[in-house]
Amino acid sequence: MLKKVKKPKAGKSEGQQQESLQTQQMQETQQAQEKKASKFAKGKVSIPKPKLNGSWKEAKWANPQRSVGAKLFLFILTSILACVLVVGILAYNTSKGIIRNNAMDSNFQTIEQAAGKLNLMFDNFDAQTLQVMVDGDIQEELSKLRDAQLEQFERFEASTRIQKMLEEYVLSNSSLKGGYLIPLEDGGFSLGSSTLDRKELEATEWYKRAVEANGQSIWIQSSVKGPSGKSNEPVLGIARVLKNNTTSEPMFVLLFEIKLSVIEKTIGDISLGDGSSVSLVDAENRYVLNPSAADNATLGKPSDVEIPTEGDMAEKGSLELDDSEGNSVLAAYSTFNNAGWKIVGKTPVEQLVKDAQQIYVLTLIVTIIAALVAVAISYVLIRTFAHPLVKLRNLMNEGERGNLSVRLYLNRKDEIGQLTDSFNRMMAEITSLVEKTNLSANDVLATASELTEASRKTAVSAKEIAVATEEIAGGATSLAMEAERGSDLTGTINEQMKSVLSSNHSMEQSAAAVEQASEQGSNYMNVLIEKTGVTEEMTRNMVSKVDKLKDSTSSIRKILDVLNNLTKQTNILSLNATIEAARAGAAGKGFMVVADEIRKLADQSRHSIDIVGQITETIQREIDETVQVLSEAYPIFQEQVSSVKESNQIFLAVQGHMNRFGESLTSVTAAIGKLDESQAVLSDAMSSVSAVAQQSSATSEEVASLSNEQLSISESLVKLSGKLEDVSNKLQDSLSRFTTTGSNDNK
Repeated sequence: MLKKVKKPKAGKSEGQQQESLQTQQMQETQQAQEKKASKFAKGKVSIPKPKLNGSWKEAKWANPQRSVGAKLFLFILTSILACVLVVGILAYNTSKGIIRNNAMDSNFQTIEQAAGKLNLMFDNFDAQTLQVMVDGDIQEELSKLRDAQLEQFERFEASTRIQKMLEEYVLSNSSLKGGYLIPLEDGGFSLGSSTLDRKELEATEWYKRAVEANGQSIWIQSSVKGPSGKSNEPVLGIARVLKNNTTSEPMFVLLFEIKLSVIEKTIGDISLGDGSSVSLVDAENRYVLNPSAADNATLGKPSDVEIPTEGDMAEKGSLELDDSEGNSVLAAYSTFNNAGWKIVGKTPVEQLVKDAQQIYVLTLIVTIIAALVAVAISYVLIRTFAHPLVKLRNLMNEGERGNLSVRLYLNRKDEIGQLTDSFNRMMAEITSLVEKTNLSANDVLATASELTEASRKTAVSAKEIAVATEEIAGGATSLAMEAERGSDLTGTINEQMKSVLSSNHSMEQSAAAVEQASEQGSNYMNVLIEKTGVTEEMTRNMVSKVDKLKDSTSSIRKILDVLNNLTKQTNILSLNATIEAARAGAAGKGFMVVADEIRKLADQSRHSIDIVGQITETIQREIDETVQVLSEAYPIFQEQVSSVKESNQIFLAVQGHMNRFGESLTSVTAAIGKLDESQAVLSDAMSSVSAVAQQSSATSEEVASLSNEQLSISESLVKLSGKLEDVSNKLQDSLSRFTTTGSNDNK
């Protein structure tokens, strides 16, 4: 039921007393603001000047590494130095490359000429040994010396004559240190410049090589005492087997020792530059002659430069290599005899390119000069561009702090001059804007005071109307709430019934899907059982076939044994044929060739049979492994068949259970449908009751809402008036930090 609102009596309540106090305070505040606004409008209140935090000199070099001047200086300095250094280093490296290439070509030509001279000299030594070999007198005397039927005195005279002829050969060539004839048969004695022990010589490496050469000359590595071990100065040797010119029977080993000093004089005039050296090395890159070493200490030792011994560069060439001490040298080399000995010329690269160091020093000097020029250019650019920007930045900092009177005047027509003019115009516009804003703030302050008073009166009236309206709406609201609660409860029950019905339908569909999936899984399991049976049958057949293949490999091994025995018989037959052909002499040479070919064919057959036997053993081993794997896999296939059959039975049981579950869900769905129809009738009845109650409550609440809304608007007007007043005061405070008088920068 609605209650009547009584009018207040003449006596004032506590609420009315508070309202009167608030009204009095608002009137006092309004009067103070009006006085302040009138003084501001008359110009009695001045705007305080801003307090600047330091002068422009304090911020002049803040963060100098990020300034435009520093960036210009670094850019110019880096660019000039980079260009100078790149050009200088390229010139230095190019000159070094040209000098190195020219030196390599020149050294190679010099070494080639020296190699030709040495080749001629060594060919003369070789020809001299050949001359001794074909000398008829020496051949005749050697035959007498080896003739056991002659008297001892006659053989002594023959050895004396051979000794004299050998000495004449040595004396006729000043390059020879000594000559020797070493007998190949036991019991003989050596002839030559001194007596040699044949037993000791047989153990030497050069003697064995000379015998194996069978008449070809061999060159012997140089040493201090020479091949004979009797020399008193460093020598190298040449040796060859001396044969009988009639029977070609080896008789003696001829040895000539050649003075190393003669060869050293030959290559001593060769000069490849400062610090260069020329040496001889053998085919194994060991020193034969090294004039740069004292006391011949390096003879027979490895060279300090690794010359290629294989490939296209093995015979001759010119390369840049590192010696044993790690120094870079230019090595030019060329082969000069049939033993593969080489003449090697080495020149330190450091000595060759020392003249190019002047370019490097000149590059450093030019770099220093370029750095000084870059500093001068940077200074001019900084004075021209960076300093005006620093001044402009400092004035903008002062403007940021509130001093709007700053100006910058530069007598320039470029972009920087245009920038300063734009800055001055911008500061003038900002100054004008601040002055206009001050006048507008005064007007807003006065208007806010009037609005505050009107809002206060409206709020008092709206509050009295709201109290009466709230009592009318109270009774209608209670009735509407109860009806709404019953309607909500009925709706909740209805929603839950629909949810249960929907869930039941979903369960019915899921059960049908599970039943279909079970049937499909059962069909797949039947197919899997059939395929697993086929796989088991194939595995059984594979085991049988592998066993047959194992028997076949055993037969192959038996055939290989027969072929191997046949090869052995062929070898024996070939050996017998060779023996018979040797007995037949010259008439059996052709048959001997045939027998040799039969023996080679038998060897090839035996080799092929061995390879086939190895392959057969490999196949046999892999077949055994395959049989073992299949034997292990067959029980697993049988277990798989059993598991698949058990899985099929499980699928069939699941399908039966799902059929019974689907029938139960169908009956539950029918019962829930009937319950849902009854709930719908109850929901319609509660909706009708709730509608009537809500209509009655809505009418009362609408009246109360309008009253409350009016009260809220009145209070909002009061608050907005206060905010407007605060904003006006803050605007005045913000504008007070700007000043329009001050000094300008005209520099």
